Amino acid sequence: MPLNQENNNDVGERLQKLLARYGVASRRQIEVMMQQGQITVNSKPAALGMRVTGREKIHVNGQPVRYTTSQPDECRVLIYHKMEGELCTRHDPQQRETIFNGLPKLKTTRWITVGRLDYNTSGLLILTTDGDLAHQLMHPSSEVDREYAVRIFGTATEEQQIAMKAGVLLDGSLGHFTDIFDAGGEGCNHWYYVCIKEGKNREVRRLWDSQGLTVNRLKRVRMGNILLPRNLTKGKYRELTQLEVNALYELVKLPPKSISTALPVKHKNPIKTAKLIRKKHDQFIKKAQPEQRRQIL
Repeated sequence: MPLNQENNNDVGERLQKLLARYGVASRRQIEVMMQQGQITVNSKPAALGMRVTGREKIHVNGQPVRYTTSQPDECRVLIYHKMEGELCTRHDPQQRETIFNGLPKLKTTRWITVGRLDYNTSGLLILTTDGDLAHQLMHPSSEVDREYAVRIFGTATEEQQIAMKAGVLLDGSLGHFTDIFDAGGEGCNHWYYVCIKEGKNREVRRLWDSQGLTVNRLKRVRMGNILLPRNLTKGKYRELTQLEVNALYELVKLPPKSISTALPVKHKNPIKTAKLIRKKHDQFIKKAQPEQRRQIL
């Protein structure tokens, strides 16, 4: 009998949800790992949809998962300025640079990326130890918007911009920008800011390609209420304060963490920092002028 049928479907919680809470990976990544046979429960391959009670012996790639029946309180979140030429994978057979090489080491959990950026794209990446938070930030139902600075050869006509906002068929489904802002440019290059609420593979580039326009630089500058800080240089990271982390939880309608579990605050005034992030986010949502956006390029 398959393992997922041995457990009562009304007992416990879904395996991918539990493992996500304890930082193994995001729910989507855990489901892939289950399909590839990397996760076992009581020495048997885990199956999609199975539930666990907390008494099982769970192994991921042969390593035991140590967890308790209580919700872990501490959640850590990093914002990272990815460079072009870096990968978002943990291990690369070609020994190329990955974003994980310079991140702080964790003993009992691991960093989970909230979405990915491709090899030739730079900008904002969010990493967390809470798989539930990562899952909600990436899930389409949360409608967390992502904003990119895009440089193209030439300029986009009004008709081309309307087409990209109306929707373009990509792999059987429509992809579209929710907003496009003209940021100017000189010579043969022109800058735009675009907003999108999905994370399909290379969707931003493919939408421009659909109009015969070539992207020669792409940088993510915002995700939800988190802006890429002007003073965060490429290849560097900053850890969010507890108040900033709680703002992310509120964004995706998850219960915020207790302030008492906060990591040591590295900023002189975390309340002011959190308010500043929300203020900047509101400015972007209200279609701030291109000059304000250009400050973070």
